[in-house]
Order: sequence, then C-alpha cells, then structure tokens
Amino acid sequence: MFKRKTVLITGGTGSFGNAVLKRFLDTDIGEVRIFSRDEKKQDDMRKRFSSPKLKFYIGDVRDYQSILNATRGVDYIYHAAALKQVPSCEFHPMEAVKTNVLGTENVLEAAIQNQVKRVVCLSTDKAVYPINAMGISKAMMEKVMVAKSRNAGEHTVICGTRYGNVMASRGSVIPLFVEQIRAGQPLTLTNPNMTRFMMTLADAVDLVLYAFEHGNNGDIFVQKAPAATIETLTQSLTGLLNKPEHPINLIGTRHGEKLYEALLSREEMLCAEDMGGYYRVPPDLRDLNYSKYIDQGQTKLAEVEDYNSHNTERLDVAGMQKLLMKLTFMPAIVAGEHISAEEA
Repeated sequence: MFKRKTVLITGGTGSFGNAVLKRFLDTDIGEVRIFSRDEKKQDDMRKRFSSPKLKFYIGDVRDYQSILNATRGVDYIYHAAALKQVPSCEFHPMEAVKTNVLGTENVLEAAIQNQVKRVVCLSTDKAVYPINAMGISKAMMEKVMVAKSRNAGEHTVICGTRYGNVMASRGSVIPLFVEQIRAGQPLTLTNPNMTRFMMTLADAVDLVLYAFEHGNNGDIFVQKAPAATIETLTQSLTGLLNKPEHPINLIGTRHGEKLYEALLSREEMLCAEDMGGYYRVPPDLRDLNYSKYIDQGQTKLAEVEDYNSHNTERLDVAGMQKLLMKLTFMPAIVAGEHISAEEA
C-alpha cells in the first residue's frame, strides 16, 4: 500500500521516525517527509540516510499553517510528535496540552483539509487510567482523534495505536542503565516491583503498519506484549554485561509514575476485538442523545479485567535477555564495543 506513496512523519527525527526510515527507505515508497522543529536533528538525519526519497519540513504541530503546508500531496501520516517525558510534563502541563492535544487537532484538521488518505496517531499506555499530565494529555489526544474521525469525510481514515515502553527509544531507561553500568555508576532504580510492557521499536512499527492496514475511523489498536519488573530488567542487563554484583541505588518512585501500566481499560476490554496478536478497540459511536447513556448500561463490566503489565505475560531474566538481544546495539555492547543506542 506504500508503493509510490508519500508518507509524512510528525516528530520524525525521534526514535520511531528513525525506525520507520530504516524499514521503508529501501522499498518502493515514493517519498518520506520528516516534519519537526529541530533543524539540527533533521540535518543529522539527512546526512545519516542520504536518500533522495527523504524530504524535510521545519515546523511545529502547534502551528496549523506549518502542518497544513507540509501535508499537501501526502497520502499517509504517522503522527508521532509529542511531549513524552513524564517529569517535564508534570512541571509544564500546559506545554503538554499545546503539543499533545492542540497539536494533534492541527494535524488531523490539516489531514482532512488536504484529503490525506490515512492518519495513525501514536498514543501510550499512560493514557489509560492516567495519573500524570503526560498521560492525561495523551488521553485527551485520543478523544480528539476519535472526535475528528467522526467528521473526517469519505477521503480520510483516522485511527490510533497505543503501546507501552519502547525499549531503547530516546529517553528510555535501558540506554541509561547501560551507560551507568559501563561507567561504574550505581543503577538508579525507582521500585524493583514496578512492571512495564516491553516492546522493541520494530514491534512499534509493526503495530502502526497493522493499524494502517486494518484501521477504520476511530479505532485504537494495541499489540499484545510481555512485561517485566524493573528488577528483572536490571538483572538481565547486569548479567549480559558480566556485572552481576553491580551496585543499585533505590531512588523511589518519581513524579507521576505508576506501579504498573494498562494498555486497555476494563471498559475497553469489554468491547475490544481480539485479532490474534492485537486488540482493536472500536470507537464509542453514541451521540449526545443522553437517554442512551441512561437506558443502555454495561451489565458485564464487573466481570472484565483491564489489560495491564501485571496480568500480561511476565518475562523472567532469560526471556528479558533474549528480548534485549533483539535491540540493534545490544550484541555490540555485550561484545565489549563502545557504541550507544543512538549510534546503532
């Protein structure tokens, strides 16, 4: 479906955008547009990939005109631009609103105006039962996505994906732990019993491609994923790097962190369609006829459990190490090479 098509990636200089380029640039895709506000990262990406199929657009999703211009002639959009760091969003919640909520509305309105065929918005497990500003802004982003999809017209399909911790993505804990081990510094561990879903960047790209192929307006897709405790993750890393006795510094839970994350709420599990390796959550298509909310309740809700990192498949150390070795930079690091996740 991407043959000779033009794809736009918002926030395209991030980890997800780089993973998409590695997957697509050597195919028969027509053009990939990178839309972001960081000219340095765009220049680094331009030099790294050096492809005539790759085009760069400086702009900000907060600025409707800039995204409107960038979406002209585009067939598909991956909307990955977001403020994602929990602590920074806690201290600057309105910045999260401006990018994650209002920026998403700008992207979707521009897509509708320019008759983009398909848009996939990338969300996070933190949008389910959100307790922090980042999760709340992403939950609102999903509501904006569903609302816009209702009036997208016949030319544009808008759907979303939701995934948990993407291993070794920019700002994630695995590269931090690796650097702390190699530098001989104690591992800064929040809570050893904390669980997180574990996905590779390749899994994240697969999920978005699945949504592109199967999504209808307002759908949210979730990939079934294993989880691990933070303690298992640290034991796996120290074992792979032959530092089993590496010191650990327990620093406690940070601003806005949960003990575990959920990918689907109980309410969503009630209507979710099991598609094998994925769940599809259709949109709630009830309108503002409020009698429906009163007369048509959910009698089976009490029998349903949410899908979270405590009740999904739990990885042990061996399973976590096997997953870690799928990361592009881990085999080199285990072999003793001084390479970073960014360089890989």
